[in-house]
Amino acid sequence: MRVHPEFSNAHLSRRDLLHSVGGGFAGVALASLLNRDGLLAEEAPAHNLRPGSPHFRPRAKAVIQLFMGGAASAVDLFDFKPDLIKYDGKPSDFGEAVEAFQDGLGPWMRPQWEFRPYGDCGKPLSEVVSALGSCVDDMAFVHNVVGKTGVHSQATYLQATGFQNPGFPGMGCWVSYGLGSENENLPAFVVLPDHRGFASNGTKNWDAAFLPGQHAGVTVFPGRNPPIHNLFPDSRVPAISKDREEAARQALARLNAESLTQAPGDSRLEARIRSYELAARMQLAAPEALDIGGEPEHILKMYGLDAVPAAFPTEINDHEETVHFGRKCLVARRLIERGVRFVQIWSGNDNGFPRRNWDSHEDIRRDHGPLATGMARGASALIRDLKQRGLLDDTIVFWTTEFGRMPSSQGGKGRDHNPYCFTNWLCGGGIKGGTTVGESDQWGYKPLDRTHPTQVYDIHATMLHQLGLDHTKLTLRSHGIDRRLTDVHGEVIEGLVG
Repeated sequence: MRVHPEFSNAHLSRRDLLHSVGGGFAGVALASLLNRDGLLAEEAPAHNLRPGSPHFRPRAKAVIQLFMGGAASAVDLFDFKPDLIKYDGKPSDFGEAVEAFQDGLGPWMRPQWEFRPYGDCGKPLSEVVSALGSCVDDMAFVHNVVGKTGVHSQATYLQATGFQNPGFPGMGCWVSYGLGSENENLPAFVVLPDHRGFASNGTKNWDAAFLPGQHAGVTVFPGRNPPIHNLFPDSRVPAISKDREEAARQALARLNAESLTQAPGDSRLEARIRSYELAARMQLAAPEALDIGGEPEHILKMYGLDAVPAAFPTEINDHEETVHFGRKCLVARRLIERGVRFVQIWSGNDNGFPRRNWDSHEDIRRDHGPLATGMARGASALIRDLKQRGLLDDTIVFWTTEFGRMPSSQGGKGRDHNPYCFTNWLCGGGIKGGTTVGESDQWGYKPLDRTHPTQVYDIHATMLHQLGLDHTKLTLRSHGIDRRLTDVHGEVIEGLVG
């Protein structure tokens, strides 16, 4: 780091330094940066995130995960089933006893939108996600993913952390732990929740659990003011004088240094210190990364952000979902190109009625329509934007949900939970585009080959493989057990990797 001659004296007092750069939090951020390079005296030891070493040569460096909270219906979006059209309205017969979550075993119900083929691969897509048609030759679909439960909270944990119960790190936490950050001024793992709030389990989906605390996801709400809570002082609080602020931070630095000396290796304290230091650096880096105002008009238009109304209607609508999801996708691209390892984007929250998530028990068209339209527009723009910038080659875009929805109807217009078979798709980062790996049966009820379904462990193992990480070796001992993202399961899906 090149330092201005005015600050070249390693013993320059913190008071003089902070006052010379205007005091306040910007000064604290600069002080943290200078301390990192040993240019500040009387400071706590630096604890910086550094990139880790992959186990083998990676094909990808980063992941953007798109998580549809509430359970999206594959048979209405991506997994075309002509027999549902042929037998629409006829009594459903699964050939076996079925345990339904809410007794949603009504007549067979056709896809709620028309399908047609796209791309050179001829992949059929529903018209409500037709915006992704221009990207299908870069995408790989997995239609035989199976879950273990039809309960939202448990199923969400399983897809997010690899376990059905709380207390386990999110996938992004494991990637941060294994590879570190490429930009010490931004977190390795950033989470962009639904603009209305959190999905099932809230922040536990991206908590670090037993991993060092600095690997937890940092929550950011693009479009809110502020987008990151507590990064800057509350504007409602009277300003603290520079002298008092400086004295408090000097005291904190001394206490932290003393505590580390008395308890070396205390990961909790070390993680807290790292968080403080990262927060200071983020005060300079995060506002720039989250500011989409400087993006050219054609990019904003591609993401659906060229005409944003001052206020949205109270009812859920296509344009609102397009704006909110598109903004998150654009912010994700900006974060990835600045070195963030893992960005998780959520669609759907856990509250509200009519549905503000993908849990469409009452009316698939009403609930899925706006959400799917916004998701497809944003995801398509993200993929095309990454590709035109040369970032798709080493960035995996991964779409998932906690489970699927039944091919039978519930109440005439809705669909019940289906943990027995659902869809994931991936693209970029060395994933084979224009492919389908794993098929569902004629109804989209269960995998066509029930002896070899795809589980979340296989998806996670494959993504870690593309990042240069052996999922069996990425472990941390907790309570006498070598824990890992894939538990004791998981195989790399050879049909997905190039």
